[in-house]
Amino acid sequence: MPSGGSSRTGRLPRRHAVEKRIQTYAGEGITVTFDPNICTHSGMCVRGLPAVFDVSRTRWVDVSAAPAEAIAAQVARCPSGALQAVRRSE
Repeated sequence: MPSGGSSRTGRLPRRHAVEKRIQTYAGEGITVTFDPNICTHSGMCVRGLPAVFDVSRTRWVDVSAAPAEAIAAQVARCPSGALQAVRRSE
C-alpha cells in the first residue's frame, strides 16, 4: 500500500482545509461580511443585486452600488448565511 493511504478504502487521508478569512465590506449605513468557508455558491446574491455582488471584481461586494436597505434585504436571502449584514445609523 502506498504511504499515507488507508488500508480499508485505498483512499488518501483527507487533508485539513485551510480556513479562508472572513471578508468585510463597510459602506454608508451598512457593513456586509462574507464567510467563504460556509458559502454554498447558490448565486442568490449575484442574481439578486448584480451591481453589488460581482465575482469578477477582486473586492466582489460593492456596498456603494445600492441603498443599504436593498443590500440588507438581499443578504437576508443568502441560504447558507455566508453573507451577513449589520445596519448602522450615520
